[in-house]
Amino acid sequence: MDFNTARYNMVEQQIRPWDVLNFDLLDVLSDIPRERFVLPQQQEVAYTDQALGLANGGKMLEPKVVARMIQALQLNLTDTVVEIGTGSGYATAILAKMAGKVISVDIDAEQQQRAQFVLSDLDYTNISYKTCDGLADKLPGAPFSAIYVGGSLPTLPTTLLEQLAEDGRMVAIIGEAPVMRAILFERQNNQLKETVLFETVAPALHSLETPTPNQFRF
Repeated sequence: MDFNTARYNMVEQQIRPWDVLNFDLLDVLSDIPRERFVLPQQQEVAYTDQALGLANGGKMLEPKVVARMIQALQLNLTDTVVEIGTGSGYATAILAKMAGKVISVDIDAEQQQRAQFVLSDLDYTNISYKTCDGLADKLPGAPFSAIYVGGSLPTLPTTLLEQLAEDGRMVAIIGEAPVMRAILFERQNNQLKETVLFETVAPALHSLETPTPNQFRF
């Protein structure tokens, strides 16, 4: 399979038409080999417009959803971005290209190690990894300038809000099926501004404090 052509088609036919117009981000998406982050049996569909399963039973978000959310963060190389849910590591790779530093958090150590292996093999050096419940545990180094939540939440935990710096941005998918919204949260003058980006349906993140065995883990 010609992955370069598939990657080009993903960017031009799926992502760019979905109002992802940040040139730097489009260049990053054109370079990252998404086939490295999917299961071996999924490589031929690595660039299709669908959520793909992970080895731990979770799912990767659709590429256009990841791209639209990351675009909203308006990242630059001075930002330290926290990723809640390492998952496959694909979104981690995009964040690492757009920001100065990434702190990637996941409750599943084994899944995180799979992602870390691929990211290390691709020579990403600005990512640190932490195995914990990112929806409940406060991270050292807070507050942070950007937070990316890689799955849906019924409501936004106050723990995450408390770790968002002044002028910080956070994206998360909030709600329960069939009504979920990707929302940009911005802290300005100690007030929280919310902007709805788009409506979607996405697998839920799992918290150790509120176990939900029938939902997807990331």
